[in-house]
Amino acid sequence: MAIREILSVEHPMLRRKCPRIRQLDSGLQKLIDDLIETMREANGVGLAAPQVGVAARLFVVETPEDLDEPHAGELFVLYNPEIVKKSELYHPVEGCLSMPGWEADVPRYQYITIKGRNRNGREVRISAEGLLAQAFQHESDHLDGVLFFDHLDNMNQLRRTERTGERVEA
Repeated sequence: MAIREILSVEHPMLRRKCPRIRQLDSGLQKLIDDLIETMREANGVGLAAPQVGVAARLFVVETPEDLDEPHAGELFVLYNPEIVKKSELYHPVEGCLSMPGWEADVPRYQYITIKGRNRNGREVRISAEGLLAQAFQHESDHLDGVLFFDHLDNMNQLRRTERTGERVEA
C-alpha cells in the first residue's frame, strides 16, 4: 500500500470521463488499497481514482464511525457505479480533497440507491442517505469529470474554511 498524491482541481485528469473497468486484477486491487490509505491519511470521506491520476471508474467511501446514520464507519469500494434511484434535493456542506480549504452548500439527493461492483467483483446495490449518499454522488461525479463546484450557480458560493483534521468529502 502507498499514499498517492491527490491531484488539485487545475489538473486536466479531473475533467475527463473515466472508462469502465473491464477486469478486476492485482493492479486494480493495489489501486484500491492505495485509495483507501490515501483517503484515510487525508482525513477524507471518499476518494476517486482520477483524483490520484488514474482514469478508472472506481472510488472508495468511508463515513465516520460516530455518524448517526446507517452504514456509519463502513468502508465501500465501488467500481463501475451507477446511481439508479434518487429522492429530493437538499444542500449539505461539501468540500473536496482536490480543493482543500474551500466548501459550499451543494445540491445533492438526500437518499439514493447506487449499484456497482465491490472489490471482489460482486454486483452490489446500496441504499444510502445523508453523508453516505452525498459521498457516493460526489465520487460518482469525479468519474464523469464533474467537480463539486460545478453544481453551484456561481463561484461566489464557495467559501474558505479553516477546518483542519476533520473528515471532508472526496
